[in-house]
Amino acid sequence: METTMIEGATLPAKTHMPDDDLALVQAVRDGDVAAFEQLVKRYDAKLLRIAQNVTHNSEDAEEAVQEAFFKAYQKLDQFQGHAKFSTWLVRIALNESFMKMRKRRGILEQSIDSNTFSDSDGARLPFDVADWAPNPEAQYRATELREILVSSLQRLTSALKIVFVLRDIEEYSISETSEILTLSATAVKTRLSRARLQLREELSKYFKQPQ
Repeated sequence: METTMIEGATLPAKTHMPDDDLALVQAVRDGDVAAFEQLVKRYDAKLLRIAQNVTHNSEDAEEAVQEAFFKAYQKLDQFQGHAKFSTWLVRIALNESFMKMRKRRGILEQSIDSNTFSDSDGARLPFDVADWAPNPEAQYRATELREILVSSLQRLTSALKIVFVLRDIEEYSISETSEILTLSATAVKTRLSRARLQLREELSKYFKQPQ
């Protein structure tokens, strides 16, 4: 599957999750190390994209993914199967990514299990903010636009950025994003609207304006 790279972020094509993760997980529990290697191959690229889009640092992203797989292997007995294995794995990778950001930047970045992601957002903003379409006249400035987009993503709060990354970059559904972050669909929609509005405000001069 083709993946589009931009400087500091990765935009994937839509993928379909395999349905035999639980069989591989059980095989690992039974001592089959090769089964875990299959899980690593299955999710390595996806986790690396997510970590890169959260940290905007290749070295941190690679380390976060390695540590996520190591912790997943160590704590495999804690996976109860109530959620998808991929959901559980993505949550671990997200937490590792935020830990890397905290260490590098020296500022407080909350874990996705913290109150930062509590279901407390109001529903005052419109949920369906229109996606943007690049203005043809601005295509020649694509490099500058990518740099501005990455910079803008970095200025989003962790709570807004991760919803935007999962929903608009990784193309998870609202329900899948809700499950990963343990948020209601309303909270996900509200945060996605806020993230889109904040980004659109900064990028508005590069996009087609309403007639």
